[in-house]
Amino acid sequence: MKKIVPVIVALVLILIIGGVGVGGMLLEKYSYSKETEDLEEYYGVAGDRLAIVLQDEIVPEQAIRRGGVCYFDLDTVHTYFNEGFYVDLQEQLLLYTTAVDTYRVGIGSGSWQNSTETKDLGYTICFSEGDTVYVAADYLKMFTNYSYEVFNDLCMQVYTEWGTRDTAEVTRDTQVRTLGGIKSPILRQVAKGETVEILKQMETWSEVKTSDSIIGYIENKRLSEITSEAETPVTDYVPDEYTSLSMEGKVSLGWHSIGGVGGNDTLDAMVAESKGMNVIAPTWFSLNDNEGNFRSFGTSQYVQQAHNYGLKVWGVWDNFNYKNETGTNIDSYAVLSSTSKRRLLVQNMINTSLSLGLDGINIDFEGLTEDVGEHYIQFLRELSVECRKSSLVLSIDNYVPFHFNEFYRLDIQGEIADYVIIMGYDEHWHGSKDPGSVASIDYVSNGINKTLEQVPAGKVVNALPFYTILWKTEGAEVTDEYITLNNVADFLQRVNITPTWDEETCQNYAEWQSGSTTYQIWVEDLESLRVKLNVMSTQDIAGVAVWRLGYGTPGAWELIRAYAGS
Repeated sequence: MKKIVPVIVALVLILIIGGVGVGGMLLEKYSYSKETEDLEEYYGVAGDRLAIVLQDEIVPEQAIRRGGVCYFDLDTVHTYFNEGFYVDLQEQLLLYTTAVDTYRVGIGSGSWQNSTETKDLGYTICFSEGDTVYVAADYLKMFTNYSYEVFNDLCMQVYTEWGTRDTAEVTRDTQVRTLGGIKSPILRQVAKGETVEILKQMETWSEVKTSDSIIGYIENKRLSEITSEAETPVTDYVPDEYTSLSMEGKVSLGWHSIGGVGGNDTLDAMVAESKGMNVIAPTWFSLNDNEGNFRSFGTSQYVQQAHNYGLKVWGVWDNFNYKNETGTNIDSYAVLSSTSKRRLLVQNMINTSLSLGLDGINIDFEGLTEDVGEHYIQFLRELSVECRKSSLVLSIDNYVPFHFNEFYRLDIQGEIADYVIIMGYDEHWHGSKDPGSVASIDYVSNGINKTLEQVPAGKVVNALPFYTILWKTEGAEVTDEYITLNNVADFLQRVNITPTWDEETCQNYAEWQSGSTTYQIWVEDLESLRVKLNVMSTQDIAGVAVWRLGYGTPGAWELIRAYAGS
């Protein structure tokens, strides 16, 4: 018996130790972690930085707080709030242009001014660090409907959209954890009776947001039944209305190409050709330096004469004709990126238009690069304000939209301009060394459709080519020449070529050989124009333009007259 007792004791000790071990393992497995998460690390902030909780998500961008004032950098403002803010670092200005005015703030200043007043807000509205400009969150609220609140000196809850949200009450003191598991670190203790927003409900855990905008996970067994509640939207900012001037009926515009003051004398001939036209757009004005000045061939006599014919006159401003005429380098970026140069240009455009008696302004700025885009749009915003004040129609010429010219921003043009004109040609262009149609039907249709995705139909005008291109290929060398609509039939007769209809392009096509040279032509004629005009009628857009007067035929103008209903 004495020998058995030690064995029994040893077995009992082994069982006790094993039980303790198993119990410890079970306790370790099923007990709740008390580890807490450092909120600065959780948000990834330090110093004066604030995490941004946008709706129900922590976004990568951060805000900062200086002297009790919260600021966003301008890229964050553009991405999430309002892309209308424009900065000119050279002149140290922050601008915001509404439908009726431009608000200006000197970088580092506490006051803003527009055309009628100046106001001190009592805090620094914006400041810069290097090339980064920061805008006060409260100043942003002057032009944007959104809400914000700062919690724990660490995060900034921001709402830009409102709808309904699901909530639940916490039924027992518990914790919000970083992940859905009892071993996850604790973000925050939550007391019984607190209400949390339910972001996502899973089998045993729910993703929630607390009243101080901490996003984490709570066990479902600690939550009451979910209820839905409507959110109250912020409507403090009411934007000014973008009013528009529009023609009665459809626009029927002809560009009058004028290379000098003497070209104005051709007005009678142009009008005689173009029956059904109600707007004439003389190419009078072209940037002639990098300071915002332009040369002019305009005369009030021409305008009065056109008015006598019952025509509206929209003067054309471009950025290339003077350069092409003289070889002078005109830098559109230098002009448009300077606030003072833009103001000079806009004011002189308005003054010139009013002094000549113009009815509108037609902008034809071509060949812009992407880095000019934001400055070009700011120029158009500022010009639109002054046109609206002066009752001048603002129309803007554009390429057929593609991803590589998106910076022309048809969506913004569709808001601020009276008419957005799509130059529905140059699918293949002079000097491109790429034989093809100037304006196939798919090219034209897709151009209109893509424009209508961004611009109201009542503002869209499609421009037709009154010309075609003859392509000549000899070996690897491709050359071309323009043939105008009123000369193409004579040309085809002279070379004894009869084109045949091509269903793909909806144009008559011809190809022939002469010696070692291959000739190709996709003909613009009454048949091709009729198809294009039918597409335009179906889309019920605002009208038609033609490049250019002097190239047309009576038959073509009859088609346009019938389309426009004049």
